[in-house]
Amino acid sequence: MTEPFAVVALDDLVGYEIPGQARWHMIRSTLGVEAFGINAWTTTEDGQQLIGEHDEASGEAHEELYVVLAGHATFTLEGEEFDAPPGTVVHVSDPAVKRGAVGTAGTTVLVVGAKRGEAFTPSQWERSSQALRYWSTEEWDKAIEVLEGHLEETPDNAGVYYNLACANARAGRAEDALGRLTRAVELRPAFAEYAQADDDLASLRDDPRFPDG
Repeated sequence: MTEPFAVVALDDLVGYEIPGQARWHMIRSTLGVEAFGINAWTTTEDGQQLIGEHDEASGEAHEELYVVLAGHATFTLEGEEFDAPPGTVVHVSDPAVKRGAVGTAGTTVLVVGAKRGEAFTPSQWERSSQALRYWSTEEWDKAIEVLEGHLEETPDNAGVYYNLACANARAGRAEDALGRLTRAVELRPAFAEYAQADDDLASLRDDPRFPDG
């Protein structure tokens, strides 16, 4: 049962960290927020990707609001860059807008999102990303177990297939990884481009079946 109220420090809501990636403050799941999606991200080094480039049209179609709490971010919206010092609010009402952001070390951005006119449900990405906690410990079997369980619930989830490809590649299971990656790209072609620079998939790039970006 969700508590009637809570007062916590943002730094106490870091669920896990992956070296080289921004820290994920797991606000929604930790506090049990059910009315809307809300999380935050903090960069650990200069120039780090803070908000991965994406749109919402091919996913949950969320309207999103970004608030720069600390540091200094640069947002890219439909190819146009916007300077975002502390206090900047970025509202993306159209799910089709491609957006992303990088930041200087220590930049924190709060993200709020939900689909207009519908009761909120956690995104498929957020649920499957729970497996990412095992990246730092390299417990690939546990990560794969979580992701395979989620795949049973959402069998056409491109993001889960992609994460399964990454986990299997890290575990040295090239055939399983390539099969999952192929299916991820079939469902969402943009993953072919993402895969070109993903360190998790580096062991697969010499295989002729690896997708072209």
